Amino acid sequence: MILTACWVMGLLTIQAGEPLTITDVTGSAFRAERVSGINPITGTNEYAQISQDGRKIEKYSFKTGKRTGVLFDMDQVGEQIEDFDDYEMSADGQTLLIQTKTERIYRHSFTAEYYIYKVKEKSLTPLSPNGPQQVPTFSPDGQHIAFVRANNIFVTDGQTEQQVTLDGVFNKVINGIPDWVNEEEFSFNNAMAWGADGNTLSWIRYDETHVKTYALQMFKGDHPSYDEYADYPGEYAYKYPKAGQDNAVVSAWSYELKSGTTRKYNLPLDADGYIPRIKTTQQPDRIVLYTMNRHQDCLRLYSATPSTGECKLLIEEKSDCYVKEEAMENIIVGKNTILLPSDRDGYMHLYLYDFNGKLIQQVEQGDYDVTTVYGLDENTGNIYFQSASPTPMNREVYQVDKNGYKMLLTPRKGWNNAVFSGDYVYFVNTWSDRQTPYVYTVCQQSGKTLRTIIDNQEVKEKFVSAGIPQKEFFQFTTGEGQTLNGWMMKPIDFDAHQKYPVIMYQYGGPGNQQVMDSWSIGSMGNGGLYDAYLTQRGFIVVCVDGRGTGGRGSAFEKCTYLRLGDLESKDQVETALWLGSQPYVDADRIGIWGWSFGGFNTLMSMSEGRPVFRAGVAVAPPTNWKYYDSIYTERYMRTPQENPDGYAVNPIQRAEQLHGALLICHGTADDNVHPQNTYEYVETLVQADKDFKENLYTNRNHSIYGGNTRTHLLRQIAQFFEQELK
Repeated sequence: MILTACWVMGLLTIQAGEPLTITDVTGSAFRAERVSGINPITGTNEYAQISQDGRKIEKYSFKTGKRTGVLFDMDQVGEQIEDFDDYEMSADGQTLLIQTKTERIYRHSFTAEYYIYKVKEKSLTPLSPNGPQQVPTFSPDGQHIAFVRANNIFVTDGQTEQQVTLDGVFNKVINGIPDWVNEEEFSFNNAMAWGADGNTLSWIRYDETHVKTYALQMFKGDHPSYDEYADYPGEYAYKYPKAGQDNAVVSAWSYELKSGTTRKYNLPLDADGYIPRIKTTQQPDRIVLYTMNRHQDCLRLYSATPSTGECKLLIEEKSDCYVKEEAMENIIVGKNTILLPSDRDGYMHLYLYDFNGKLIQQVEQGDYDVTTVYGLDENTGNIYFQSASPTPMNREVYQVDKNGYKMLLTPRKGWNNAVFSGDYVYFVNTWSDRQTPYVYTVCQQSGKTLRTIIDNQEVKEKFVSAGIPQKEFFQFTTGEGQTLNGWMMKPIDFDAHQKYPVIMYQYGGPGNQQVMDSWSIGSMGNGGLYDAYLTQRGFIVVCVDGRGTGGRGSAFEKCTYLRLGDLESKDQVETALWLGSQPYVDADRIGIWGWSFGGFNTLMSMSEGRPVFRAGVAVAPPTNWKYYDSIYTERYMRTPQENPDGYAVNPIQRAEQLHGALLICHGTADDNVHPQNTYEYVETLVQADKDFKENLYTNRNHSIYGGNTRTHLLRQIAQFFEQELK
């Protein structure tokens, strides 16, 4: 449910002293340049990257940054394709899959037309002439490619195409790719795994026959325009399991290429359980299957044999509340070991197991959370990871060796991320803090900086010349004794003797953080540019991470279990009360807003019972968790049947307590948080005789963008607060 965006640098310039406009915020004038598409080549200190003109795939040295070769050049393949969007590379780097004509489906999924490119021969041939494909996957030896078309799996050697499954039907059975809810909430789009010898292919099958359908009405609209709906609207209907409703029935299968034999894995799994991952290993007749029960408080890893279908339990990870999806995402299945993140001691740490499931050791420990795992080098025993240290607002990159010796690789305080070379000898470090745009450097394994790729100094100077205020961190203790972290942005001409209106931005969802020493700080990211726009209109902007947010250990994060919105909204109200006690804040002019979970938390905070908010804006908010999807909701709430009291903590039930002016915004084609949430909520407000304003965005999804849409939305939010708080 978290919104993300990818920014690129623009060429526009802003004259010093000119006030910001909304188009400055949504345009490219102040966007920091980013480095993307670094694809480390396995076992080497080189990486592949698409050229700046988008016509080549080139190889570069991590150490020097110099180009070492060209893997693909459109000028050498004739007129078969006009352009390309992305690529996949075989393990030996000798074959590429060139991705063209990409069509998005959901957050992670898409179809495309792929071409097989042989690097040495410089030959380009279609992957399949029979229609667009999904998730093409090389066998480990590079001799075969599996892909999905129309919910069925196919295998090709580049010449002969073989259909593996026959039962795939839209909205009924899916093979090899996850259904909507598994894709969205387990964050993956490929449910296939080759055997290490390339002789078997395994996959997850989703039978969603009994999953109920949700239909979104589609209109002609604009940017893009659908002419087929010019007179009568159309409909997009898809399977979406809501909390407590039927999920797809999942099973795991294998296929032997030589014999054509298909068999079902004998996988121990509850009837309503999940298979959230399927993994290739380096052992020929062995893959790894993950299972979770519906409550998601028990994760199991099984060793599975494709040739027999037998499964053996390797690791069982249990939690009193839930096993975090991020922990599962960071598991590394190596050649001889498995690295498992777990918060079993109160913080997320790393545990190393052998391939029989025996615990070898806890890799590292301390009062911090491991937030990302970059790699496990089984040749040396070194493990590379990121942690929320030395404070929850920071990120550092570490190496820890097989004896537990931990070495800091990124001593610069702020927010650090890394991309390691295939041999772990070098890494690209992305560093920023709340005042400094992204700086990209190449470092040795020891952490020593070799060179700077991008420093974004020009963008930093633009922020200074445009009078963008600093972002200040603060802490305070609530009336319930909770110490909370926050950031504040004051007008550039702030006068401590005046009283200012305040706009509070928050998200507040499980594990999320908004208070961070990073350039992605702020309601719209990008150094808090939209928040700076609001300060130029006389507001102080504040953000506080309340209980349930991440980076502070499992007790702080999981205390909201079974009652989402209760403690989170109390902490936002406590924030408003604390702000109101400051001599420079007008306690009668405090507003609050948020998007997605932040929209939910806005509505909960405005109806918490203490009338501290004069106005609020809720964008794409869930309003009753029974309307949201099964995996996300039940992870934190269990089902409505099991937890009716917890589900009763929602904005619809609190509608009569709503205090303050409200603007609610939603996209009519939101496949994630359905517009049903807003429709049902505003009807409750009408019957409670509560005034509100409502903006609907035609054919827009959960991110509400396209054409002029984002500019319009942000202007509406700013104007609403100017009208209500000034």
